[in-house]
Amino acid sequence: MHRRGQDEVLLTAQECASRIGTSIRALRLYEQHGLISPRRTAKQWRLYGRNEVARLNEIVALKSIGLSLRDISKLLRGHQTDLLQTLTLQRDALADTRKRAERGLNVIEALQAKIRSGETASIDDLVNLARETNMVEPSKDTLAWRRYKQMRPRAEVASNTALYDDYAGAYETADGTLSIVSHRDGQLFYRIVGQPDIEIFPESDTEFFVKGLPVQITFERDRDQQVRRLNHHQNGFVDHAFRADLGQVQDIEDSIRQRVKDQMPMPESEVTLRRIIEEHARGEPDGDSMSPALAALAEEQKASIKTELEKAGDLKALSFKAVSPTGLDIYDVDFEHEKMEWGFKLTHRGKISHLYLRREP
Repeated sequence: MHRRGQDEVLLTAQECASRIGTSIRALRLYEQHGLISPRRTAKQWRLYGRNEVARLNEIVALKSIGLSLRDISKLLRGHQTDLLQTLTLQRDALADTRKRAERGLNVIEALQAKIRSGETASIDDLVNLARETNMVEPSKDTLAWRRYKQMRPRAEVASNTALYDDYAGAYETADGTLSIVSHRDGQLFYRIVGQPDIEIFPESDTEFFVKGLPVQITFERDRDQQVRRLNHHQNGFVDHAFRADLGQVQDIEDSIRQRVKDQMPMPESEVTLRRIIEEHARGEPDGDSMSPALAALAEEQKASIKTELEKAGDLKALSFKAVSPTGLDIYDVDFEHEKMEWGFKLTHRGKISHLYLRREP
């Protein structure tokens, strides 16, 4: 081990490989692919510092979700390591592995109990066992990977702005989330109905991104070369939105703005929120009543929300507070031991598209 400066620690190749749990050969291979660039001593010995070890963590995390070294090289070459993104990827990947392991253990225990009671394992039991205990093959199609990919740095490129009129218009997802794309003076803008316009910047003629947010928008054409679909990439999910009537969508947006102006809650708003709170208190959020992305997040967070609501105690009262500028109904909620603020929003098809809660001081 070497030290350069007061706090910097440098590891030899042997020390680095031993501590990380890899081989010197692997370190050399990563170097050949341009993924790491260890420093050298006067005798040309390789030394690995914080940056190299952080990049090695990133490589290990990406390998754990099934990426080949070639894929990793394409993804990381020319980009600095973002340790926060790497930690998020590793956390999500480990959480996914834990969930799969828990499901597999539940299947095994249930099948053991069945056999002990004298019953015979059916073919369905054995198929389910094989499916739920297959922990060998990692997959690139995981929530952790998609989130990581969406959070990678983006670079703006020159694009054919003559195509922007093709993209302009209204779009709608299956759950009723509405969006509008606008073309003004060679710039492209995107908004979820009820929210402000956000400029989107080109990565290619069909791929765009939001600066400062891990959000990407892509456009797809049909066989007639007409733009029929917009894809919204965020939080590890892809929402597919198809062309909608612009006039009808603008009418819905006008009604949201009027509701914000009048501070008028949605019909059956309090009843809906009570149901949402009761479902989360049981640890059973109704995913069918939510947009797909929100349903997945609710499933991820249901245990922690249930614990928080158990601490808060029984629900005592709801008091309508306001309609937010983006159309969420916001309530002050009194529990036995705590006060919280809850906010939610429904699409025009009645699906919950936004939901949040926070403790009040």
